[in-house]
Amino acid sequence: MMNIVFLNTFEKKQESEGIVTSQLSIGEAHGVWQLTWHEPDHGQMEQSVWYSGTSWEELLTVFRHGVAVKLGEGFSPIIDGMASDPEPSGRLVRSQLLACYSDLYPNEALYTLLSQWRRSRATADKKAPYFIATNRMLRLISVFVPQTMEELHQLPGFGENKVNLYGEEIVSLLHDAERTTEFPLGWVKERVSRDEYAQWQYKQKEQKYKQEMDRLAEQKRLLEGIQQGSSITDLEEYCSMSRRNILIALETLDRDGYDTERLIEEELRQVPMEEQAAIWSAMERDGYRYLKPILLEVYGDTGLQGEQAAMYYERIRLVRIRYRRQRDLDNQQRQAG
Repeated sequence: MMNIVFLNTFEKKQESEGIVTSQLSIGEAHGVWQLTWHEPDHGQMEQSVWYSGTSWEELLTVFRHGVAVKLGEGFSPIIDGMASDPEPSGRLVRSQLLACYSDLYPNEALYTLLSQWRRSRATADKKAPYFIATNRMLRLISVFVPQTMEELHQLPGFGENKVNLYGEEIVSLLHDAERTTEFPLGWVKERVSRDEYAQWQYKQKEQKYKQEMDRLAEQKRLLEGIQQGSSITDLEEYCSMSRRNILIALETLDRDGYDTERLIEEELRQVPMEEQAAIWSAMERDGYRYLKPILLEVYGDTGLQGEQAAMYYERIRLVRIRYRRQRDLDNQQRQAG
């Protein structure tokens, strides 16, 4: 028998049907949680199981995502405050309003032009494009079209360093672009209605929790592969992930307390013990946060090229998992003693 531990009613106003009343419940039976949405359909209460499983963390993530979707569809909970985040500060509200406006009134042609510039600049600087500017920052530029360094500085994300590095290029790129708005941007809060802002916030939460759901699903599949004795090569196909992303995920799993040692031991069998010891010693001397200094110390400049560099970085990450684990254990023992 399912024990109901949470129940809330949602209402949605519709012109043709009046108020539609639905319910969201969380139940538990024999250690299995179930999250269920109940919505009327042709006079019958139909149920949709959003989640069924043993992980409370997964359930909460699905819960938050589902509630954000329903809020975006116009439902309102009788018990308010669900899936709510702390109230944003004044500066954050301003940033969110600008982002909301840029989504409501996009300039796709100028955004495409800015994306091409970012790609070229990233290639020239040998950086990932998001280090130059995020998609959100390009959206803001394309909509508000700053034409001076001072105006660019008013957009979220463009501090002194970013403006000094890329401001002149961006302003030059926008020199002939048509602008229908003006700076300063205080007028934006009057142009975005309360309902538009609320709907935009719901959509942001929906996307945020969807990403968290995808992360948990990816983590679950990765753990299943590890338990089955898969190698990193096997996991690439099983999880549809790159080797680099698998290594990054392994580090996260190990920090979170999951047992990854069998896989690490198997992968390090092909790495000479002298090489592992050299990596370990480099971490003891220089720290383990940054990989490149370790690579240079252990392998020299020759280790910076192509596939060979990827292989060396992989070995360093594998040793770093063990090093961090041993360091944490030593710290615990010192505190206990």
